Amino acid sequence: MIALSRVAAVCGLSLLAAGLAHAEDWKLAKDEDGIQVYLSEVPGSKYKAYRGVTTIASDVDTLRKLQEDVKGSCAWIHACAEQSLLKHEGMESWVHTRFKMPWPVDARDSILHVVSEQGADGTLTRRMDGQPQYLPLDKDYTRVASLQGYWRLEPKGEGKVEVTYQVHTEPGGSVPSWLANSFVVDAPFNTLKGLRELAEKR
Repeated sequence: MIALSRVAAVCGLSLLAAGLAHAEDWKLAKDEDGIQVYLSEVPGSKYKAYRGVTTIASDVDTLRKLQEDVKGSCAWIHACAEQSLLKHEGMESWVHTRFKMPWPVDARDSILHVVSEQGADGTLTRRMDGQPQYLPLDKDYTRVASLQGYWRLEPKGEGKVEVTYQVHTEPGGSVPSWLANSFVVDAPFNTLKGLRELAEKR
């Protein structure tokens, strides 16, 4: 059964990579305070994928610990209201997040399956795949229909790490265009800025 679950995880990551490959025509949307945010159209979706990139004066281990503090990391993740760890198994974890949205948009929640991979060069990649059926629906929240993305923490020497945060999501329910267009820029920018501020205090 364990072997079968590993095969399923590998297949899932292959599909994730294939999905993200469709978002490759990246255009710079914001370049401020050392953080670049790029957007890309995704075929078949009305929501753009986003990619945020910055360099943080820290190390991969520190950044990993900040990310693996599931409850605490909600403080620097954009629009996060509450976050909890549902399950942890080796290099895999399942995380439940509740997001606050501006009125009159319904609050959202999501369940992510996160798989971490450590490269020979010290790069850490944490791939995220939405699993909306993992928990029963909560009547007070609209479940995020799908999410695919990753974090990549790449050591650059001299105590610096290049951090890439890329996501495409189908938020479920109805989201006005003004909020969707704002969210895909604000989410990576504010999340990376919050992570950087916390990490560089360590």
